[in-house]
Amino acid sequence: MFYLQMENSGASLFKEIPVGLDAFSEEEYFSQSTLLKEFTEIPTIEKAWTLKSNTVLGGSQIMFSISQPNLLENKKRRHVSYSHIAKERDDSVQFHWAAFPIEMGTASLMVPSPSGSKLLVVRTAENDSPTRFEIWSSSQVEREFHVPSSMHGSVYSDGWFEGISWNSDETFIAYVAEEPVSAKPTFTCLGGKKGNCPDKDCNSWKGQGDWEEGWGEAYAGKTLPKLFVININSGEVHAVDGIEKSVSVGQVIWAPSVKDSLQYLVFVGWPSGTRKFGIKYCTNRPCSLYAVRVTSFRSEPEQSATNANLLAVVLTESISGAFFPRFSPDGKFLVFLSSKCAVDSGAHNATDSLHRIDWSIDAEPCPHNKIVDVVPVVMCAEDGSFPGLYCSNILSNPWLSDGRTMILSSAWGSTLVVLAVDVLSGDVSRISPSTSEFSWDVLTLDCDNIIAVCSSPVDVPEIKYGYLVGNACDNTKWNWLDISSPITKCSEKVRSLLSSKEFCIMPIPVRDFCENLTKGANKPYEAIFASSKSKKHDACDPLIVVLHGGPHCVSLSSFSKSSAFLCSLGFSLLLVSYRGSLGFGEEALQSLPGRAGTQDVNDVLAAIDHVTSMGLADPSKIAAVGISHGGFLTTHLIGQAPDKFAAAAARNPVCNLALMVGTTDIPDWCYFEAFGSEAISNFTAAPSAEHLALFYDKSPISHVSKVKAPTLMVLGAQDLRVPITDGLQYAQALKENGAEVKVMMFPDDIHELDRPRTDFESFLNVGVWFKKYCS
Repeated sequence: MFYLQMENSGASLFKEIPVGLDAFSEEEYFSQSTLLKEFTEIPTIEKAWTLKSNTVLGGSQIMFSISQPNLLENKKRRHVSYSHIAKERDDSVQFHWAAFPIEMGTASLMVPSPSGSKLLVVRTAENDSPTRFEIWSSSQVEREFHVPSSMHGSVYSDGWFEGISWNSDETFIAYVAEEPVSAKPTFTCLGGKKGNCPDKDCNSWKGQGDWEEGWGEAYAGKTLPKLFVININSGEVHAVDGIEKSVSVGQVIWAPSVKDSLQYLVFVGWPSGTRKFGIKYCTNRPCSLYAVRVTSFRSEPEQSATNANLLAVVLTESISGAFFPRFSPDGKFLVFLSSKCAVDSGAHNATDSLHRIDWSIDAEPCPHNKIVDVVPVVMCAEDGSFPGLYCSNILSNPWLSDGRTMILSSAWGSTLVVLAVDVLSGDVSRISPSTSEFSWDVLTLDCDNIIAVCSSPVDVPEIKYGYLVGNACDNTKWNWLDISSPITKCSEKVRSLLSSKEFCIMPIPVRDFCENLTKGANKPYEAIFASSKSKKHDACDPLIVVLHGGPHCVSLSSFSKSSAFLCSLGFSLLLVSYRGSLGFGEEALQSLPGRAGTQDVNDVLAAIDHVTSMGLADPSKIAAVGISHGGFLTTHLIGQAPDKFAAAAARNPVCNLALMVGTTDIPDWCYFEAFGSEAISNFTAAPSAEHLALFYDKSPISHVSKVKAPTLMVLGAQDLRVPITDGLQYAQALKENGAEVKVMMFPDDIHELDRPRTDFESFLNVGVWFKKYCS
């Protein structure tokens, strides 16, 4: 491993050399580590909220949540920055930033109240200590509550099950937390003991108890998220009744209500069925929207209520996937995204659709709602036209002042764009600049104005302010202003290096055109090419092919610190969104399952040939890097096209589906990508010999004997998605065949390999490896 110690200036590194480095690698380690540290320090804007300003200036105040890696502590340092928005007489907009950011410290979540006058801060429990809820005003902590582990475990802050919602009069907060741990047996030297004893009693110990199935990768120790409500005035907490124990809950919001009327919560529920598959990145887990009455803290009406009308009501019986519920400002309808395509087909991710349900404040929720299709799934995207919805989230308040227009971020091919969606007419309009290949991501709304970030593979994120000139769904009526911000600053060295780079998005024609495929599956896909602006006439920079995971994900034209770092080392980059990626219509996405390891490999090879034929890459200096399914492609490529690649780096790669299917948290993924449409009927927890043979034939390990490229393997020992046995088996097979291989193992890391030190060391070693074999 490589270790570093930073002085206060951040300018020098303590040199401790990994054993066995040659002189070239030693020099590269230290020169690259200095540069990588400067990329690492670039802050990331995670969220933003608009608050009403309580100053005499009026206007709005924006609160930004920002993260920055802390390498020495191996954690992300999170802080908030505030800016007051001043609108000048000449229609210009000025952001007046606070002098210093404020560190969040131990806070895991922050959620402003609807009026913006209060701020909830949650400090998550560790080692059975209480969870702390703090209610802040503009000047002080007004309330603080400690909720013991006997009531519930940690509050979910993962972005999927996560849900925290204030009610309209700001007296209650609903949230999702882990159900309390069930009691475990106690033992002493005399045997079992009745009752509980203190955890620190040296004369006894706690037994292990029953194993409880969890939700897989990234959810270790978490098995059942449940719904709770806290009374802000009294501090009383209770679990919400009426929800079946087998249902995991998330994404809770309060339904609109009038004063003193019955209050309902709407949430997403995932039934566990016979088993739980991993849910991280998997929108194909069946889920529904539910509504449940909040029965505690209220008096008269609930005393006479029957048990029947206290049970949670399923609102979306006729659709197999529903999430991200949002009520319209007037409370007359409920909109939500659906992953029906993913659930019904088996793809771990697919094209979304948007739907609407009428809602009445005065009536009880009904299980037989008419679900209106607002934005249906786009099967085949026509050239330049809307390709369908691909949203990773929706703002908590996504509405313009007309009460019917939602602002969303969605993948459109290889770019992230801002969309305006009229939820009554279904009209969709791209309102971020259509002439830009940059990616745009919405952070928050300021009335009818939009605060977004804009970036590219070679441009650090910048804050943009969009304001509406005319009709909300007329993209020619949106103006976008550049906002100077201290948040997105980077070092002069990084800025200078990136200023010498450029990028473009290339359409790649399908080479293995097949009449048996759908129209959408035969349309061109895309690759992002980033390179130096000034190229030598007699040579090209070495090329790194960057492959996204999934496979139903996409390489977006947004800023990535790791990719920008590699580009700044003197490499060109080719980020391929092969067929099966998001953002190109459902037919293109569904063309890959059953053809994984062939169609996606051929698409990448075609993209490489495309840039080499244009004279943009040297065929003798090509490397490949990818994680998960991107690692699957990397190891397939160096086996199927062994003479094309000078080096490779695979991060938690899928190397042997036959081995993975029995150990992963998503065995259904193995079946779907290998069998395609026949996966659902073939899936079993006990694969047959024929199934295992097919898995092996579809896997990179079946080509391992042909590999020539020196290969770096980067593995996380706690990975539940692609357990390390996959990568270790492949590495051992490479050694047996005489190929050069290096294995890096991070003992405490899961699939993403994104802890600060792990991310740093991973890409430092990738950079050194590629410099050694591709320069």
